[in-house]
Amino acid sequence: MKPTVPILLTFNGGYVDTAGFLLLQGLFTAHVTGNFVTLGATVVHGTSGAMAKILALPVFCVVVILARAVAGYLVGEIALKVLLSATIVLFAAAALLGTALGPFNSADTAGALVTGMSLVAAMAIQNAVHRTHFSQSPPTTLMTGSTTQIMIDLADLMGGKMSAGDHAVAVTRSATLFRSVWVFALGCGLAALIYARLGAAVLLVPPVIAIMTLIARFR
Repeated sequence: MKPTVPILLTFNGGYVDTAGFLLLQGLFTAHVTGNFVTLGATVVHGTSGAMAKILALPVFCVVVILARAVAGYLVGEIALKVLLSATIVLFAAAALLGTALGPFNSADTAGALVTGMSLVAAMAIQNAVHRTHFSQSPPTTLMTGSTTQIMIDLADLMGGKMSAGDHAVAVTRSATLFRSVWVFALGCGLAALIYARLGAAVLLVPPVIAIMTLIARFR
């Protein structure tokens, strides 16, 4: 399968979210919703990581605003190149910090917080890039909507009451979404496997994927 930009972003979406969750005491770096849930669990159980989960939302929001401003100011391919390059820098910073200071027994130490927020910032940019430049592609960080649409299309296809045109659209759409879901799942599984074997070294992969993403777009 050709490693297109959306595919590589989706792989990193699953990989980084899983790696961050395992390494940083339950921090979701790629999306906001999960941190509301884990923050509540952290408060109830008295575990570490509350500060990281609280900071994740404002950091995510501010970075998305900045990414949008960059996209509006530079416009087009130049903006995309700058934003993808920024994710490389952030992933590389997280990898350096994580491998030097991790594994983290507490997610609220300075090293863990900076590592976590670097990942959050990188994934905020990725979400902004998807919305701005690849809005016709499936989401790269959340699979709930994609899975729901696959099941809706499957139900309609099984019903057998669709026109030929609608049938073709449903088949194409569900195939595209299914590819996105399994690539995301592959990223999750690989991150879990590498973390189990190598610990904080799990963070060495995202900057490599980010570089591949930049090359895939501008080679």
